[in-house]
Amino acid sequence: MDNWKKAGEIASEARKFGAKLVKPGASIFEVTEKIEAKIKELDGNLAFPTQLSSNNVAAHYNALIGDTSKFGKNDLIKLDLGVHLEGCIADCAITVDLSGKNSKLVDASRNALKAAIEVIKPGITLSEVGSVISNEITSAGFVPIRNLSGHGLGEYNIHDSPSIPNYDNGDDTKLIKDQKIAIEPFASTGSGIVVEGKGSEVFGLQNIKNVRNMQARNIMKFVTENFKTLPFAKRHLLEKFNKFQIAVGVNNLVREGVLMEYHVLQEKDPSVLVSQAENTVIVGEGQTTE
Repeated sequence: MDNWKKAGEIASEARKFGAKLVKPGASIFEVTEKIEAKIKELDGNLAFPTQLSSNNVAAHYNALIGDTSKFGKNDLIKLDLGVHLEGCIADCAITVDLSGKNSKLVDASRNALKAAIEVIKPGITLSEVGSVISNEITSAGFVPIRNLSGHGLGEYNIHDSPSIPNYDNGDDTKLIKDQKIAIEPFASTGSGIVVEGKGSEVFGLQNIKNVRNMQARNIMKFVTENFKTLPFAKRHLLEKFNKFQIAVGVNNLVREGVLMEYHVLQEKDPSVLVSQAENTVIVGEGQTTE
């Protein structure tokens, strides 16, 4: 079977599995580890670390090394995961409402995703897709997050061109047949603009260069062999290195510009809630994740 579609099947199954684990009092670290183990059990590889972002955090919350946080009974959780097979990527997300009080917000992003997928075809412009997403979210009484977008998917490239806007941004670039794209509407009760928060302990390889520090050299080699250009979590290094080696090596690689750390993306106001829905689509063929 085509690796793009097989990755989509694995991602879909892992998302369903993971959503059932998101419960009040459950350990975020343990749920993350179980989801990632499930992906590997299904013969998939991680396209990026599994993210479990809560409430006003829209994206990039990753379980940290030693993370003791747990899901709260009123949390709104975005489960975002990615699977790859030989670099062919499926990216998907779902929102889990632990309070049971935010169904309209959850539906806003989910319905926007559904509406966008229905109009996706070769020749449609990015602004037209963005308009469909925005109209669906605003008609529900919420705001689309304008500085987050969907994206193209390339082999070993989680954020390829084009950017798929969540509003009409005037971009008349047309989608073409067989493009692989991730559509991911975010609906917010706030301003619709996210800012960078704290570091996520998720890193991406920016370049390969000679570094003097031994720990840094060893970690760079491990990352290159195991993740290539795909994002990875600091906790993923624990299978090979101890905490001291990781701390010294990663800090050195960031300082040298070899690694870039991703930051949590959040609405500035902590009282704001954000929902997310995401599926991967092959233009002209439909969804690979459902």
